Amino acid sequence: MKTREVIVARGHRNIKATHRTTLEVTKDKNLTKKGDCIVGVDADKSISEISDEMKSMLKDGGEIKVEIYLPDYGLNESLTGYGSGKLTFTHNSDIVIRKSNFICGRTFLIRADKAACDISREIIDLLRHPAIELNLIIVPGNKRKI
Repeated sequence: MKTREVIVARGHRNIKATHRTTLEVTKDKNLTKKGDCIVGVDADKSISEISDEMKSMLKDGGEIKVEIYLPDYGLNESLTGYGSGKLTFTHNSDIVIRKSNFICGRTFLIRADKAACDISREIIDLLRHPAIELNLIIVPGNKRKI
């Protein structure tokens, strides 16, 4: 199975991206300064709206690669995480990537190697502008279940 999912979001003036254990994109258009894990708003999909093929791949528990890509600047950064058979995909506005094993309805990946604070400050500075487009490009990784 070789699937690819792209989630498109936008920047926001309140993006801080300082959270040490999570990274999030949301369909919400507004962001308060308390949302320190959020790197993109006004996303075109939530966790409940990703493809069935991607959900199946995530439920299998394998490695997933995510590229954070700013198409207007050609900048990108990659991270790796894992799915889990316990994922529920129920949240209607958020997608959360976690360094921990915690799972709730918003969780997309667990055991990720990066959180919001680990993303390049060059990318985060650009994401403080609402006109900036952010793409999360999601593909299967090389490792299967661990």
